Amino acid sequence: MIKSELVQKISEENPHLYQRDVERLVETIFNEITSALSNGRRAELRGFGAFSVKHRKPRIGRNPRTGISVEVNEKFVPFFKPGKLLRERLNK
Repeated sequence: MIKSELVQKISEENPHLYQRDVERLVETIFNEITSALSNGRRAELRGFGAFSVKHRKPRIGRNPRTGISVEVNEKFVPFFKPGKLLRERLNK
């Protein structure tokens, strides 16, 4: 599902809300999650899961095409851990 499909689904289920308000709401939620992660904090949505940031240390990698060793810089990557309710619904 992409963001526009999410906005459309929420708009259909809540006809009393304007679509532009739903778009603003979805955008605000995503911005807050992004802001929390960029500040090193977690973002948790109960029943759905938690977003956090993992640190990857610098390492020596390998170019799969040529086999030459390359240096991979340290980086921070987003990480999602599904909540209990989401895991249970997926495994039924």
